[in-house]
Order: sequence, then structure tokens, then C-alpha cells
Amino acid sequence: MVMDVGERDGDGEDGGWENMGEDNGTKSPTDLVDETVSMIEYVARFGDYRRAQRKECYNLARRMKILLPFFDEIRHHGSPISHNCVASLSRLKKAIRLAMKLLKTCNEGSKIHLALESEAIMIKFHNAYVKLTQALEELPFDELEVSDEVREQIELMLTQLTRAKKRTDTQDIELAVDLMAVSSKTDERNADIAIVERLAKKLDLHTVEDLKIETIAVKKLSKERGSTAESIQQIIQLLNKFKQVLGMEITNVLDDTDTPQKLSKCHSLVIPHEFLCPITLEIMRDPVIVASGQTFERESIQKWFDSNHRTCPKTRQTLAHLSVAPNYALKNLITQWCEKNNFHLPKKEDQASSRKFFVDHEDEISCLVEQLSSSQLEVQRKAVKNIRVLSKENPEIRVLIAKHGAIPRLVKLLSYPDSKIQEHAVTALLNLSIDESNKRLITDEHAIPAIIEVLQNGSMESKENSAAALFSLSMLDENKVTIALENGIPPLVDLLQNGTIRGKRDAVTALFSLSLNQLNKVRAIEAGIVPPLMLLLEDKKLGMVDEALSILLLLATHAEGRHEMGQLSFIQTLVDIIKDGTPKNKECATSVLLELSSNNYSHILAALQFGVYEHLVQIAESGTNRAQRKANGLLQLMSKSEQIP
Repeated sequence: MVMDVGERDGDGEDGGWENMGEDNGTKSPTDLVDETVSMIEYVARFGDYRRAQRKECYNLARRMKILLPFFDEIRHHGSPISHNCVASLSRLKKAIRLAMKLLKTCNEGSKIHLALESEAIMIKFHNAYVKLTQALEELPFDELEVSDEVREQIELMLTQLTRAKKRTDTQDIELAVDLMAVSSKTDERNADIAIVERLAKKLDLHTVEDLKIETIAVKKLSKERGSTAESIQQIIQLLNKFKQVLGMEITNVLDDTDTPQKLSKCHSLVIPHEFLCPITLEIMRDPVIVASGQTFERESIQKWFDSNHRTCPKTRQTLAHLSVAPNYALKNLITQWCEKNNFHLPKKEDQASSRKFFVDHEDEISCLVEQLSSSQLEVQRKAVKNIRVLSKENPEIRVLIAKHGAIPRLVKLLSYPDSKIQEHAVTALLNLSIDESNKRLITDEHAIPAIIEVLQNGSMESKENSAAALFSLSMLDENKVTIALENGIPPLVDLLQNGTIRGKRDAVTALFSLSLNQLNKVRAIEAGIVPPLMLLLEDKKLGMVDEALSILLLLATHAEGRHEMGQLSFIQTLVDIIKDGTPKNKECATSVLLELSSNNYSHILAALQFGVYEHLVQIAESGTNRAQRKANGLLQLMSKSEQIP
């Protein structure tokens, strides 16, 4: 093999793989092969991936390992390798480096961050697929004298990559809507806790050790990620909610010696916590006081207000007004402390590149929004699809899309007979509705009746995303009523009964949110929600036992709901779950049985006949805290019965 002498990139973290620059033809074939193989082997050592992207990660890692025999043949290539081949190998190396960095993020990054940004992460996966496909298609197999067997493996890999590129939708809608539920400002705190617990389980953040590891990942993210401080705050708030469920102490995740050490000139210098803005967690230059009495950096709190927030970021209470007052006392203390410790306030980061990014996107978005009203069907279809994809990327893009007037036009497209336009439009509205201010804009455009129409008559994928959109909009309490009055509950129940697994998940989540409203409980019962919920309890393979029990618990607080559930077969099902279910299953089933039994003594007698007593005793001793309370409540009711064994 002919080798050109080239300089190696310096070793850094992970052997320097992430820091390798452009090859520009200076790398020798040997170096290119060795470095690329090392990156693939580095990926092969990853133990596991975050749940939100686990399937995609394993698929991508497996495909990368398919290339190892190819590189082994290149190593033993007997004749000189041309500059054209070296350039092709260099492009392949760049594609693999991109994939490796993505897999590394999904292996050790913050689970909450990866879930919140799951759609943006999926876009990165698709970008990795595109780059790998292009690099592999450009390989001169004949010139490299690749064997037929290896070539067939790579062609199979190309087929798999092409199939993967066609998947453009959210990987886990249920996860996305649960995140929206937990992040909402609903007053239904008990229901909110139930969703928090469910979400913690989905993200594998339901043990103390899990949360300790996640805390480290969040700290690292806050130092390294070039994102808005508000997104970091959202991650910290979710992390603290998970800690609260486990009874862990709630502290400021970043309030330790690691953060101020990075900000200070001297490793022994610790910045007083009260000097840090609660939003950015950076030392304040211009502290101001808001109506709640809390102090923030002026620029940060102004951005918060400009994003249509009317609450205090720290206390979450609604502010009487949005006026701010300079906190001169604190500013003087910060100045004195800086002078005493020879501490220089950090310079503001250059945001020119960030502004350019949004200016570029603003032009693109403006053009796409105009095309939504085009008289040409194909132009409309392409524009609404692009807006759907763009609206996945980040909160700022969602705001920009709404700012340019996309929402009214998207709502109009919901009634188009073209099924693809309809599907893209409802999914774009789902993505946009993640933003709190966009929820109101969508509602004000009377989108709810049109979304319900799609839920009733659209394609299965359109129905699924319509259900998810209704859930998102139902985070506004007034929309819970609107959705019900527009007859949105019956088609959700129908999707729960007859939809795909994904459709059932979307429907059950939306119905849970709607059933937080007392009147909606009756509407859901009248729409026939109880039988399909019972089917979910019986079919364990669907994995929706907790979701079904959570809704049944809400319905059991209403007389009509208790009447619908008051069958011996249902009581037996509850007892079976209390006996053999997961700890969370047992907790939910015990809660439902207690609600039923508190209003009808015959349910206690039936449960006793099915052998529930010994299982309740066991739960009272070793169940979750909530399960123990519910089990003890049932045991007290049963103590009045003569049929206790």
C-alpha cells in the first residue's frame, strides 16, 4: 500500500476521535483506515443507550460494524491506492465520525435532554444516514478490489439506510406528550404526579442511582451545550420532579463547587449562590427585582417575558405586573465582592452566528408560509412537509413559524381533501403546540373542531397525531371543555378501541388529560371508554396497564364510573394485578379498588372472595409509599367485615 506521509491529529478525549479535523487529502490510507476502525470499535464498546433513541442507536451501531470486514480488506490491499480512493475513504471517515459523536451523546448524555429534544435528535440521525449513504455510494469498489461478499454486505447496509431515511416522524409520541404534560402549569397536581412517575419509569430515572447519574449529565450539559438557559432550567425542573417522587432532597442541581469553579479565575473561589441569576445560573451584571420579589439578570428575565410568560421563573406564581426594579443593593454587593476577589465578570458571548442562523431560517420560513397558500397542490404539499420538519427542531424555530403567520394557514389545510397535506398539517400543529404561547394561537384559530374532524376521518397516522395534538392543547384547562363540547371524546375512545398500538397510546394519554375535568368523566363514560380500558388491562403485551388504571382511577371518583366498573370480572382483574403486577401496577390497582370499595361495600366482599387480603398485607409491608397508604386504607375497611380470613 502506498502511503503519503501525513500529520496525525493530536490526541484528545476519547483518543482524539471527536477532535479530528478535515483530512484534506493529507491522511495516508493506513491512517484513514486505522482511525476509522478505531472509531467503530469505540462505538462497539458503548454499553447502552438512552431509551428515547435506543432502537435507532443499536441499528446505527450495528450497521457501522458491518463495515469492519471492508476496512480489513483495504488494509491488505496490495496495489497503490489512488488519490480518488483516499478522498472517498476520507469522506467515509467523516460520516462515521458524525455517527460516532451522535451515538456518544445518546450513550452518556442527559436522558431528559435527549427526550425533550428527541425530534431534533432524530433529524441528526437522518443526517447521519444521508452522510453515510452518500459516502458509501461514492466508494470505488472495483478500484479498491473489494470482494463480492463484502460488497453485498455494504449494499445491504445501503438498503437499510435508505429505509431508515424514510422514517421522518417522532419515534415516541407518548413520550413527547408525557413530557408536555409534566412541563405544563396545570393545577391538577395529583394527576400530574401520576404522569411524572410514569415518565420517570419510561426514561429509566426511577431510582436514586439513576437520578445521581442524570444529575452529573445535566451539569455537564449546562457547561458544554450551546443552548438557551431556559431549556436548561426546564431540564432541571423535570429532574427535581423525579427526585421529589422518590423523596430525595430538592436542591439547585448546579449549585455546587463545580459550577462556580468554572466561572472563577481561582479554583478555590466560590461565587455566592445569591449572585447567580436563577435562569442562566451566571453571575449577574444588572440584577432586577420582579413582582414576586425574586431577582434575575435583566436581559434574562426580559427574554422570559418576551416569550409570553407571565409567571415568575423561580416561584411559578402569576405576576401582578411585568415591571422590574433595579436591585442596587445586590449590584453593589456583587461589585464589592468582584473587587475584593479580583474577579472579572465574564464577557457576553458573541451571538452573531446565532443571529445569522435565525435570520437564515426566518427567510426560509417566510417563504414556506407564503407557499402554504399556493394554488399549486404540489407546492403546498412540499411547503407543509418542510414546516412539519422544521417545527421539530427547537423552541425558537416554533416561535418563528408562528410569528410568520403559519398557524391560520395550517388550520385551513386541515380541511383539504389531500391526505398527505392533511397529515403534514396536523403534525406541524402538534409540533408547534409544544410552545405554550402557540397553544393559544392555535386555539384562537378554532383549530380544535378541524383537528377532531381529522381524528374522525383521516388516515391512521393523521388520527394518531390528531390525538397527540388534542392532548397538547388540553394542557390549557379551557380546552379540556372545548374539546369535549366539540365532540372530541368519542373519536378518541374509538381510536383507543380500534387504533394501532401507537394510536391507543396517543388516545389513552389524551383521554387521561381530558378526564381531569369532572364533566368530561361522564362524557368519556357515555362514549364507552370503560370496556376498551378493561381490554388494556387484560392485554399485558400492550404495556398500558398503568395508563388504563390511571384513567379508571379518575373515573372511579364519579358515580357513573363506579357503576360501569362494578362487575365481578373487573374486581377479579384488579385482584390479579394486585397479586402479580409490577409495583406501579399494584399501586394503581389498589388505589382503584379503594375508591370503588369506599362507595360500595360489596366490592370489598368480592375482592376478599378472590383472595386479595394476603396480597394487601404484603403491599402494606413492602409496597411503594403510596401503595402502602392505599393498602392500609383497604385493610381498615375490611376490618369491619366478618369474612376476613
